[in-house]
Amino acid sequence: MKQKRSLKEEEDEKGMKVRGGGGEKKTMALESRITQEEIKKEPEKPIDREKTCPLLLRVFTTNSGRHHRADEFARGNVPSSELQIYTWMDATLKELTSLVKEVYPEARKKGTHFSFAIVFPDPRGKALKDIGSTVSGRKGADDSMTLQSQRFQIGDYLDIAITPPNRAPPLSTRMRPF
Repeated sequence: MKQKRSLKEEEDEKGMKVRGGGGEKKTMALESRITQEEIKKEPEKPIDREKTCPLLLRVFTTNSGRHHRADEFARGNVPSSELQIYTWMDATLKELTSLVKEVYPEARKKGTHFSFAIVFPDPRGKALKDIGSTVSGRKGADDSMTLQSQRFQIGDYLDIAITPPNRAPPLSTRMRPF
């Protein structure tokens, strides 16, 4: 036998808990709180490269060790040093490095530094976001970073600043000497 209370709980026809008292019923809402850290910890869904169509990745490179300026991508213009790569969202920076080295033999030297940035639309035009770097012939922390993990979206560009091994990479890719 159920005890009578002024506020009783029942289940409605959909299985949700319903609270009511005095003839009125209120549905209880469940709230999920997921932190950004928990989202980042979720494993990326594996992409079946046999069944998934690749995307066209437009890559722009410089051999100066510095990224292109955002205004070089303004109003539909793009720099002239374009590579077009067909790849998938789970492509790693190390994988992209090896594809660039196939095209640029001078970048194959051990110790060549590759700095990656995503070029994406912004309300003021285009913006660049540094996402990581790799070094030819060395293992690094960013080697296994994927486009998907950096929130790359189809239609964004990839800008790669290549620094030869005899020159140290610039401390800040955003600063330019005047």
